[in-house]
Amino acid sequence: MIVLEDRLSLSREIEVAHKAGARLRIACETAGVTVRTLQRWQAGTGLVAGDGRPSAVHPVSAHALSELERGRVLKVANEPRFAAVPPARIVPMLADEGIYIASESSFSRVLREHGQNTHRGHAKAPKASRKPATHIATAPRQVWCWDMTYLPAAVVGRWFHLYLILDLFSRKIIGSEVHDSDDSSHASHLVHRTALSESIAVLEHKPVLHGDNGATLKATTVLTMLNWLGVKPSYSRPRVSDDNAFAESVFRTAKYRPEYPTKGFSDLQAARDWAASFVHWYNVDHRHSGIRYVSPEQRHAGQDVEILAARHELYEQARRENPARWSGKTRNWECMTSVTLNPERDSVINAHLIELDRQPLAA
Repeated sequence: MIVLEDRLSLSREIEVAHKAGARLRIACETAGVTVRTLQRWQAGTGLVAGDGRPSAVHPVSAHALSELERGRVLKVANEPRFAAVPPARIVPMLADEGIYIASESSFSRVLREHGQNTHRGHAKAPKASRKPATHIATAPRQVWCWDMTYLPAAVVGRWFHLYLILDLFSRKIIGSEVHDSDDSSHASHLVHRTALSESIAVLEHKPVLHGDNGATLKATTVLTMLNWLGVKPSYSRPRVSDDNAFAESVFRTAKYRPEYPTKGFSDLQAARDWAASFVHWYNVDHRHSGIRYVSPEQRHAGQDVEILAARHELYEQARRENPARWSGKTRNWECMTSVTLNPERDSVINAHLIELDRQPLAA
């Protein structure tokens, strides 16, 4: 709906453009209206009185509910037996008693007008889910992700538990353990051991550790250890499976490896040997697609910048030698400067990066 002032302004602009040589259809499309709309404005009172729909008098339908009937609908809907029942159930229940007052849509309309159709009963009103926690890593040891997965044993119904901590920036597995039980003490020990190996004690800004809402990762023992280490915990939203996608991706890679035993592990030591072998392969031999096909170990050590620069120079040389084979740019070998966990709007990410640039470098 276009108000009168905007109609007059648009019609003048279209007229000026048309007199200057622009086609009427093109001028109207640029202004956001059709030629037929402009003609209707000019033919009637559209450029004098404006749109008459807001002030139009709509006659009351002859079969509309009377005030007495509307009052009865509201009274019945608020009876104790119907106080927490939606109109879709009230109408059939009344019909079973041989009573017809109004249709389901009429019940809904009357209740909505009195603010009673959005939420009925004593249960808490639904709340909007909170936004995901967005974390941005521009270097190693800033954001960690951790999770636990089940490894099947050869005995049906028995499982081993693989705990794993991943550095978000480098994708390096910086901590992993396999146990025969799911216990918060195992997670606490893994965090402590990982913090020592990564020397976070010398960091001015301690890393964020993001995990799911599992009871083990949120246990008091774990939270106490994180507080002692200065590591800030972060958790996925309830019932949201992709808030910790990087850790889940590692588990999928692990379980689709050819050496993964489909019939289960014979004992705990076999599971630990396999986990150690996988971690070494993933960190050292694996060329990760998310970090321009360098290994997590290379990126964690800062070697990816030199490696990618050498690849870029190699491709540039190949294009200089055979320019006819290249129709555009060479392959993108630019180093990824940041990794975002659960990204929000670009403005939030940019503001976070600016804040990181202002922070002093760690000793």
